[in-house]
Amino acid sequence: MVESLAAGPLRPLADLVQGLNTSAVPIQRAQEILAQWLTPVETVEQLSLRTCRGRILATDIRSPIDVPQHDNSAMDGWAIRSADLASDGTTRLRAVDGAAWAGRPWSGTLAKGQCLRIFTGAVMPAGADTVIAQEFSHLEQRLSDSNEALTDILFDPGQEPGQNRRLAGEDLRRGEVALVAGTRLGPAHLGLAASLGLAELPIRRRLRVALLSTGDELRSIGEALGPGEIYDSNRFTLSAMLEQLGLDLIDLGVVRDDPIALETQLRRGAAAADVIVSSGGVSVGEADFTRSVLARIGEVAFWTVAMRPGRPFALGRVGPAVYFGLPGNPVAVMVTFLFLVRDALERMSGALLTPRFPLKVRSAHPLRKRKGRTEYQRAIVRQGVNGDPEAHPTGQQGSGVLSSMARANAMIVLQHDQGDVREGEFVDAFLFDGLL
Repeated sequence: MVESLAAGPLRPLADLVQGLNTSAVPIQRAQEILAQWLTPVETVEQLSLRTCRGRILATDIRSPIDVPQHDNSAMDGWAIRSADLASDGTTRLRAVDGAAWAGRPWSGTLAKGQCLRIFTGAVMPAGADTVIAQEFSHLEQRLSDSNEALTDILFDPGQEPGQNRRLAGEDLRRGEVALVAGTRLGPAHLGLAASLGLAELPIRRRLRVALLSTGDELRSIGEALGPGEIYDSNRFTLSAMLEQLGLDLIDLGVVRDDPIALETQLRRGAAAADVIVSSGGVSVGEADFTRSVLARIGEVAFWTVAMRPGRPFALGRVGPAVYFGLPGNPVAVMVTFLFLVRDALERMSGALLTPRFPLKVRSAHPLRKRKGRTEYQRAIVRQGVNGDPEAHPTGQQGSGVLSSMARANAMIVLQHDQGDVREGEFVDAFLFDGLL
């Protein structure tokens, strides 16, 4: 059977952008369009548990057993009947022979006035409903009237009925959802699956992303630079961010400023991938041939977003593949990826989106801001003299200044309708930890 490379069926873009002023789409509206339009990949694979770390769970997993399967002890101590606890003062009980161990249950039944040595994880013996930790117990040996050696256990006051007992099904009941579809599986999830006896899990296949850079001025690392030429950094930046999401990457390299070459590579990407991500070739001065190529082989919803950096941004499709046309400037590439493309790729991967909430931090410097667009500034967030977190912009904020991005640990986000910010005012900031 030939597998379809496309994700689930996409709605016509024209339906989503009808009546939209596409001269500069607010970023919140662009995010809404992506959320309405994109669907997850449909192919599901059964994978061994050891190969599932970082992958996306395709369906809910219900527990095939109660966890734990039996009432058991939460600690080392003594199993007793709560009815035998003294209402006040010390409780004295007779220790019976044997013990209950994890994996080796005691086969008897506790009678009135008896107690049994028990260890963490051991099945509660019949008749017992309470465990008293060993540090609250005191052993006393004596002789009976018939000179028989007896062992009594004295328990400190203050013990509660039912304490230190884990109930069967306390963690999970049989049939209860243990793992939710869309979970990106980490160590705890895999451990939980193993505790249920599951050797395999249903996993969505990896999203396939074709990546290319455009521009006659671009050179690969190792080549000599001529006048006006630069090294292609965007593919390295984007590759690293895509690999963090656990995607399959198809590197289409650098495409020169030529419509035939661009069409060839776009068609190649559409045939092999779910998504095509390009950088460069979508700003006003360089988009003419890109527009004409996409008009022939695909469709575009919009070309600009009201954000800075990152205003030139194309959303469309080429055949069955979703197309993201990112700007050419390296910081603009990162910003558009982090705040538009990343969640879109997560959604197409079938992952549950984890809400990201900004920190409210004080701006350590006044910030200029034009209303009518969302602006992103690179910053270092650190503790201020009064203990509040402060955001310090990391120097030049031009969209081509990658060094200030490399020094930053956060992104200040100045909202669409926000104006200038005074020193000491609160602003929104997203830490790169969790984004990058």
